[in-house]
Amino acid sequence: MSAVIVVKKHVPSGTIILSRPEKRNALTRQVLEEFRQALGDLHQEKHVRAVIVTGAGSAFCAGMDLAEMQATAKSDNASEMWHYDADLYRDVLETMLRFPKPIIAAVNGPAIAGGMGLVLGCDLVLAAPCAKFGLPEPKRGLVAGIVSPLLAFRLGGSYAAKLLFTAATMDAIEAERVGLVHEVVEHDALWARAHALAAELATCAPQALQLTKRMLNETIGEHLFTLLSAGAAASATARTTEAAEEGLAAFLEKRQPKWP
Repeated sequence: MSAVIVVKKHVPSGTIILSRPEKRNALTRQVLEEFRQALGDLHQEKHVRAVIVTGAGSAFCAGMDLAEMQATAKSDNASEMWHYDADLYRDVLETMLRFPKPIIAAVNGPAIAGGMGLVLGCDLVLAAPCAKFGLPEPKRGLVAGIVSPLLAFRLGGSYAAKLLFTAATMDAIEAERVGLVHEVVEHDALWARAHALAAELATCAPQALQLTKRMLNETIGEHLFTLLSAGAAASATARTTEAAEEGLAAFLEKRQPKWP
């Protein structure tokens, strides 16, 4: 099985590349497991002071791989696998939030559903003008249970409600306006700007940055990890419903869903 995550080091940054461009970097179990391992490897690299996360090809990440989800729905142990998948995704986000070094998202294209969750798990966000962000789960009979607490934590409950209920998509300019994106950078300069930002962060004491990140995510965000676990349960439960079965089928068949 070929690797779906590429890791590169250009001290003081390390870069994790989601590398399934033919599938718009959709998240499978393999992608999430390799992503978590890549974070573990870069954790050990003393000279890597910040990590950049980006996507190969024209997308950052299209969210969960719906073909894998549909195959899971037809399996004999579907309920068990739904919980495994939800817990795995939650664990990846928790690893990002607890990671001792700053993580920079270099959003090179659409970051949708679970892909937007990865962006929200990063500390700083740069985006190309072609980037788009959205949580279309309700249109697929699903619930963005794990992403919702992070969305509310980053942007506030009111804006989170707008995105979650309407399943709307926002562009890079709107994302910068509401605070999801810190800088909009021309596509060709995106990684270079992220690397320059990593070099800027490397002038700070690593222990100070680690303690600051812990203060933000574990002190100010006191209940965040409890909410992520609750969200994982909600997400797994939603995947067992008739609405999810119909929503996934409709999406893959490129038709409008007929809700039960």
